Amino acid sequence: DLHGKFSIDPQFGIIRTKKQLDHEAQSVVVLTVQSQLGDSPVYSSTQVNISVTDINDNPPVFLTKSDKVTVSHTQPPGTAVYIAHAEDKDSGLNGAVKYSIASKQSDAFSIDPNLGVVNLTRTVFAEKHQEYTLHIAAEDCGSPPLTSLLMLTLDSLAVKIVILDINDNSPSFMSSPLSYVMEDVEVGFLVHHIVAKDPDEGRNGQVTYHILSGNENKAFVLDKITGLLTTAQFLDREVQERYSLTVMALDDGSPALSATQVLTIIVLDVNDEAPEFLKQLYETAVPENRDLGEFVIRVEAVDRDAGLNSLLQYEILPGAGYEKFKMTSDSGELVTAASLDRETQEVFSIKGSPSRSSTAQLYLTVLDENDHNPLFAKTQYQISVTEDLKEGSAILDLSASDEDAGLNGEVMYSLIDDTYGAFAIDSVTGSIVTAKALDRETKSQYTFRAVASDCSTHFPRSTTVMTVLIQDVNDNSPKFEQSYYKASIWEGQSPKTDIIQVFATDLDSGLNGETEYSIVSGNENATFLIDSARGILATNTGLDYENASSYREIAAFHQLVLLASDHGTPSLNSTATVLITVLDVNDNPPVFSSPEYHVHVKESIPIGSHIAEVSAKDCDAGTNAEITYAIISGNDRGHFCLDGRTGSVNLTKTLDYEDTTKFTLVIQAT
Repeated sequence: DLHGKFSIDPQFGIIRTKKQLDHEAQSVVVLTVQSQLGDSPVYSSTQVNISVTDINDNPPVFLTKSDKVTVSHTQPPGTAVYIAHAEDKDSGLNGAVKYSIASKQSDAFSIDPNLGVVNLTRTVFAEKHQEYTLHIAAEDCGSPPLTSLLMLTLDSLAVKIVILDINDNSPSFMSSPLSYVMEDVEVGFLVHHIVAKDPDEGRNGQVTYHILSGNENKAFVLDKITGLLTTAQFLDREVQERYSLTVMALDDGSPALSATQVLTIIVLDVNDEAPEFLKQLYETAVPENRDLGEFVIRVEAVDRDAGLNSLLQYEILPGAGYEKFKMTSDSGELVTAASLDRETQEVFSIKGSPSRSSTAQLYLTVLDENDHNPLFAKTQYQISVTEDLKEGSAILDLSASDEDAGLNGEVMYSLIDDTYGAFAIDSVTGSIVTAKALDRETKSQYTFRAVASDCSTHFPRSTTVMTVLIQDVNDNSPKFEQSYYKASIWEGQSPKTDIIQVFATDLDSGLNGETEYSIVSGNENATFLIDSARGILATNTGLDYENASSYREIAAFHQLVLLASDHGTPSLNSTATVLITVLDVNDNPPVFSSPEYHVHVKESIPIGSHIAEVSAKDCDAGTNAEITYAIISGNDRGHFCLDGRTGSVNLTKTLDYEDTTKFTLVIQAT
């Protein structure tokens, strides 16, 4: 407690202030307190930290009482032009400063209440206001606010803002952008006074004048100081009736600013030109047989002068046929005064003249009306084509004639009725061509109409009937009804016995569709024959099942390959297979493998012993070849038995050599 601001109760240890505390001078006080018991030399000590709390007892203070800044009008709104700064010795909210503009002459400025930044709110112009004075107030945020204390915390700063003039205005034209001058004025004639104003001061507002474009022929001169525009040469309205001069007004600022104006100068007419026809020769055509007053053509002459000086009148000069026409004097329109007949007179030559010396020649052709239909040479055509024509092949060139002229006589061709997409016609040449591959077997004849029409708007037309016959080409092979046939026949049949009839069809016609049959393989020894026209297959020799089965080793059959050929050129063909089975007839007896069997046995063999086995074969088949065996003689006493199915011979009675030494058995195979 260097400054003696505190005291302590020695008995109770209560610390009290003796002087007023100042937070701004010392915000924290650290005291050392010592305690002692009686007169004891022993004592102890402790530290007491005292924080001095701030009260709002200091107003904000600006570092300067006035200031001056310069602002240009080129600075955009939002630009910071000044930063006001005030300090408050208090702390916390008591030391926080808010800024405001206490009084101002304009709404051109605003201030950030926290930062004190003064900003432009709009563009300022030195031409309107050269100086502004702002009073800026600073106020702290102490709480609670007291009136007297608040007044103490306010201070203001006067800021003077001066606006400097810069060259920010372009000159503006005050004079009219339009002027008139007669074409016969003398050189040096005053045409126009160009005037421009610039609101800037000094050299920024001094204006000079210049021609940028439009004066390529140097017809005018412009005084750059006074803005006086005069003629530099003689004018001719018929050569140029209007001038568009791009004029620039330029100030003397840095950088210099400018403005441009398009000055239009109209050259007024003087009657100094004679009329002239646009063409010396006019040519046109008019339809025949039209009513009186039919418009023919409009001739036109021009006078390079203007207004009344250029008004013209027209008339027809006398000549051959001129009485059939009349002309409107003010418009130059030529119309018919009588009906025209192209066959009587097709061309007229007429002369016309305006009121002065200019003339023009008119050649007029009478146009043909579309009064003739196109005509074919014949009303019907019949042609034959082969079916193997390629797509796009021409089959006939039609021709139709039309006596009319121009589009009325130009013939176009087309097809009507359904051609099934097989034919098309060239609309210009009349050539009929195939539009797809033809097939006589699908369609052998087409009938349709061809149309010839001209190109006029009414489309007169004529028709002719087209009949197209499709000739056959040998493009189809004969086809058997079956690719594989089966048949059977009993053996032993006589030759020429019919077995089976085969059929093959050919979609072609004539010789191309006539079919002939033949055997190409399998007919060994010419056993079979076939009717080449009817396809009947028959035996050529007698058939023997046993020979056939022996040859085939499996079964008695014959496999023939038949050929069906047409008579076209080249000939086309196809094949079919016929399997002929030879059926067995029981025409063969069984045959023993040996005509005699010799067997030796002992007399002591027991009853039931196997003695021998006979075997026979039969060349027939099926039941015809099933063999049964029987003993027909030599077994009168029943010594033996025979298995009828296998041919096995067995003993049924005891043998006695002394009684019988030999047995002869006759066995039959059936």
